[in-house]
Parts: sequence; C-alpha cells; structure tokens
Amino acid sequence: MPRRRILVLSLGGTITMLPSSGGGIAPSLGAEDLVKAVPALADVADVEAHSPFRLPSPSLSPAGLVEVARQIETAFDRGCAGAVVVQGTDTIEESAFLLDLLVSHEQPVVLTGAMRGADAPGADGPANLLAAVRTAASEEARGLGTLVVLNYDIHAARFVQKSHSALPSAFASPLVGPIGAVVEGRPRIYVRLPRLGGLRSYGGPPLPIALLRWAMGEDGRLLDALPRLGYAGAVVEGMGAGHVPAEVAPLLGGLAAHMPVVLATRCQAGPVFTRTYGYAGGEIDLIGRGLIPAGILSGPKARLLLGLALRKGCGQAAAAAAFAPYQ
Repeated sequence: MPRRRILVLSLGGTITMLPSSGGGIAPSLGAEDLVKAVPALADVADVEAHSPFRLPSPSLSPAGLVEVARQIETAFDRGCAGAVVVQGTDTIEESAFLLDLLVSHEQPVVLTGAMRGADAPGADGPANLLAAVRTAASEEARGLGTLVVLNYDIHAARFVQKSHSALPSAFASPLVGPIGAVVEGRPRIYVRLPRLGGLRSYGGPPLPIALLRWAMGEDGRLLDALPRLGYAGAVVEGMGAGHVPAEVAPLLGGLAAHMPVVLATRCQAGPVFTRTYGYAGGEIDLIGRGLIPAGILSGPKARLLLGLALRKGCGQAAAAAAFAPYQ
C-alpha cells in the first residue's frame, strides 16, 4: 500500500517562535524546521512542507486563509491524503471555521499550534504537530471537514473555542466537547458530525462585517455609522439568549433595513433563541425587525460566515440561507 502524502502549511504562531533581539519571542521557524524537529513524522506519512506566511495569528487575514484553502484544494486534487495547517492559537478557531466552509473535499484538514514557544521547557508544539499529522493521515478523519487537534483532543471547527490564555489545555468545545482524541498514537473519533453546506474559495475573501458585543448600558450610538464605514453587514452579540436594551431594538431594526444583521449571543455556548422572549429587545422582537439568528455560532464565526455569504452582491436571503444549517 503506498504511503500517504500529507501537506503541512505553516502560517507562523507561537509554535514557530524563538527569542528575538527586540525582546520576547517572534515567528522564526518555517514548516521544514518544524517537520525536521519531529523525526517520528517520517513513520506516519510523506510530508510536504511549505510556509505561506510567518505571522503571529492576530495578523492573519481572511483573504490569506482563502489563499490557504486554495492551496489545500490544489494539493488534494493532485493526491494529498490530508492537510495540516500550523498557526498561532489566538485565531485558530476562526481559521478552522473558514477552512471548514471553503474546503469541501473528503480529505481531512487539521489545524494545530502551540501554547508554548519552541524553546520553552515542555514546548507542546512537536507533540501537537505529530498528533495533527496522524489525524490528517487517518482514514477515521475523512469526511469530518476541518478539525483542530491540540493537547491530544480532536475538535470540530464549528464548535471549538480558545477558552484560556495560557494553559496547554486552552481549547474546548463548550457545546459538545471534543469529538475524539489521539490515544496511543492513534486518532479515535467518538462522534461523527454531518458536513454542512460550504462556500467555495473561488468566491474571494469575506466582505467586511462589523462585530458588536452588547453590554449593560450600551445605547447603540455606533450603529448609524456602520453603513458609512463600508461594512456589508453586522453581527451583534446580544446578552443571554440574544437580547439588547429595549431602546436599542428600533436602532437595530433600522440598521437591518440597510444591511444584513445577524443576532448571536455573547455567552460562551448555547444557541440564540427564536421564540421564547417577546419583550422589546428580546429575540422575538429583534428577529421580527429583520435580524437573522446565528444559531449555535459564536460572534466571530458568524462574522466570517456572513462575510462569505454576502460575496458577489448577495443580500438578506443569501445570508439567511447560510445560517439555516446552524439553527
């Protein structure tokens, strides 16, 4: 049986960082350096390593991830059995969700990184990279879309979140938990999720979408400015199950008359409600004013989905259809 070929793309992040002359750590290592540091990878697959970027993850852009999606699709079309994307953990949940939407192939796409720099005692990067490649090369991971593998946990892109700023166990999927784990060197998938509809990479990067998190006392004075600032839409992280102060509801309705507005929750987990609270500013009132419920998606992920759905001049109907599978 021929050995499987796995594409490894390094975008930068803590896993690649070493001490810099300016103090602290900064991206330094490339994909080939990372692969050479883990000799056991040679026992798993033939690894093809490239470094499209060498950036801390806050500097990654959706447009850059669209290009990464195209590189992965090209590699899959020429026979790669899976792909691993290495990047910083700050935005790994957003990158994973974008790739889950954009890459529709059956081959696994696995994101990984590290919470400790490459020269730190107990650096977790090598173990995470080995676990990610083992997952990407496995038959078990086929058909699951994009996954995130860190600290031996396997997470689905639509659920995973960074939940701690420092610990190696920083990643969680609060709504469902990990769908599997890498145990004794083998990926074990405990839950198989259905693939949801995607949005192909050839449509270009997401359009600019404003993301607003609502807090007590916020009066909505920013809302009138959004259309003038060039945003194509907005995502509002409401309180609780999707609520805002009563006086803000008409302002959001007015904004929804000019651009698609998605209603998410600022809570870490749980869906936006659609038919429980009927008071002014409750979710029934807001949906009646034209807001689109985000379902189970967090605000940052809803922002990416809305930006992709509105490409090529699409509007409210396309946005609502894009969020329907997540209700």
